[in-house]
Parts: sequence; structure tokens; C-alpha cells
Amino acid sequence: MTLRESRDGLQYFTFEHSRDYQQIQFKFLDSVESMDPNNIVALLQMNPYHIDSLLQLSDVCRIQEDQEMARDLIERALYSFECAFHPVCSLTSGTSRLDYLRPENRAFYLAVYKHMMFLERRGCPRTALEYCRLILSLDPDSDPLCMLLLIDFLSLRSREYNFLLRLYQDWEVHRNLSQLPNFAFSVALSHFHLSQEDQTESEERERLKHKADLLLQNALIMFPGVLMPLLDLCTVQPDAAVSSHDFFGPRSQQSPALAELVSLYVGRTHTLWREGGVLLWLEECVREVLRRVDTKDPLVEDCQNKRKQRYQSAPLNIHRHVILSEIKEATSTLPLEVTTQSVMGFDPLPPLDSVAEFLCVLLPILIFSFYWPV
Repeated sequence: MTLRESRDGLQYFTFEHSRDYQQIQFKFLDSVESMDPNNIVALLQMNPYHIDSLLQLSDVCRIQEDQEMARDLIERALYSFECAFHPVCSLTSGTSRLDYLRPENRAFYLAVYKHMMFLERRGCPRTALEYCRLILSLDPDSDPLCMLLLIDFLSLRSREYNFLLRLYQDWEVHRNLSQLPNFAFSVALSHFHLSQEDQTESEERERLKHKADLLLQNALIMFPGVLMPLLDLCTVQPDAAVSSHDFFGPRSQQSPALAELVSLYVGRTHTLWREGGVLLWLEECVREVLRRVDTKDPLVEDCQNKRKQRYQSAPLNIHRHVILSEIKEATSTLPLEVTTQSVMGFDPLPPLDSVAEFLCVLLPILIFSFYWPV
């Protein structure tokens, strides 16, 4: 890792590959193209800390349900990165940046992401949340892995409701978080859980509950397509008044980009809505939403116009996040231009404007090797 520049209190780092490592990288690409995992295993036997090989083989082990080996390979990749860290790089300060456009850096994002997901599956959501915050801090403006679509879920899983609300308040103005279905519903759910805590005073509890009701109603009005898939995954049969109403039926049709966001949220967080108290609260809010729809609440038409004007297409980082999430409800909504191209586990959907410096460095070596074979 080298320090490229320091600007406005931020430090911009990048990983660099030595010439020997670059040659191993090209052997790895040949192994991937062969479609034979044994070639990657053979490469790792000779080069046990080659990071992309570790990432790719970890996916193979996970698919074969060898979770322990998959985790070990990711941890080995993280150790390899740690050994290369710059002395002044601090991942806890929030001032270190890593450009995702550089292929050498992308492997670090993916290694931390995969480690985070292993932690979440092992019942460590609080630790996973910290890794999620780390990934977001590396490039908060571009958010290449779209961690804003995951951080609310991990906050709710780890009961960090106040953190989620602070993030929402601080970033809503410049990031429009309320226009993401996951934040619209998760912020409402955070208010509800805070209102149910025993140490909350009665007046504060009523205020939080009222705020939660209003936020959930507005979320349902803005994203009506969430309700039916959510109830379906929660194995809840809606009553006739809801299932027969047009608002949650054909009128809730949404653009493919919005359907991708909705399917991702529902597939990931439906377990959080299965609690008895939460489902009763959801039922109350749905009835109030139908009343507001029938009484021609101006917000209903306003949200309908917003859905038509926005969500025309999803950016690349959202598609990349959906692929990494492996949530079947969301992956089935990916557009054809994504599903028809080959996606590599060690670098899913690379940016179109990647900065591939190592290719330029290796080119003289390849030319020399061509004319002077060893």
C-alpha cells in the first residue's frame, strides 16, 4: 500500500502489485478462464497468499458448503492485505480512502465484504455492522458496493437504532436516503422499537410511536409494492380489504429499477417483520394508509408521480450489490444487460472507467518475454 496524496484532511491510499505478483495475476486469469477450480488450487499451492485466488476459491468452497474453509480463505486474504498496509493508514479514523476504480484496491473491498457476511451469518451482527461502516468509509461518495442498502439491516439486527437514526438525519439532506425503500421502512421500524423499550418514558414512547406510525404510512404510500411480497415471505395472509384494494394491487406496479430495490429489501429483512408486535403495528398502519388513499390524500398522488419520474434505471453499484447479496428475490430482477454477461466472483461488474495501471507496468515485461522466451 502506498499513500498517493493527502487532501482536505483525507488520506488517499492504493495497493500496488510488484512485477512478480503481476505475473501471478495473469496466471490466475488464465486459471479462471479455464473454468477448472483445480487450476486455482494449484496456483495457490505455489502462491498461498495470492488474494484473487483466495477470493475465487472461497466462493467455490462456499458453494460446495464447506463454510469453514471458505471463511479461512477470506481471513488469509485479509491477513495478506494487513501485511501490506501503509504505516499511517488507519481504518478506524474514517479519513482513509481507497479508490475502487483501481483493480488492486477492489479485492480489499470484496475481502472485507465477504468477511462481514460470514460474521452476520454466524450471529455477530454488531461486528458485521462495524465492517459495513468500514467499507462505506473507504469511499462514502461513490459507495461502490452500495453499503447504504445493507447498513440499515445490520443496524436493526444489532439493535443500534439510534445509530441508524443519526445516520439518516445526517445524510438525508445530501443523499436523499428516504428515496431508498430500505431506509424508508427501516427508519420507521427503528422508531417503533425505540418506543417499545422499557426504559423509555411514557411521553417519549408516545412521541416515538406516533412518529413511527407516520413514517411507516408514508413508506407504504411511497413504496406500495413492498407490502404483498413482505407478507408473503412472512407467511401472512392479508385480509380481504387489503388484498382486494387496487392500491396494493396492479396500481403498485413499479419500474424494474425500483422492483430491484424492493425485492432486495424484502428478501433481506422479512425476518425482522415476523415478530408479533411488529406485524400488528404493520396491520394498523396499512389500514390507515387505505383510509388516506380513499380520502384522496395529496401525498398519494405526489408519491405516484415521484415513482414515475425516478427509478428509471439502477446504477452499476446497485447491480453489484445485488449480485454480492445472493438474495434470490433480488437477483431475479437484474436486467438482461447484467445477467447475460459473465460475472467473476473476484471482481463482479468492474467499473467501466477502471484505472488499470498494472497492465501498463507489465506490458514491457510481456513484450520482453515474447522476444526473449525464458
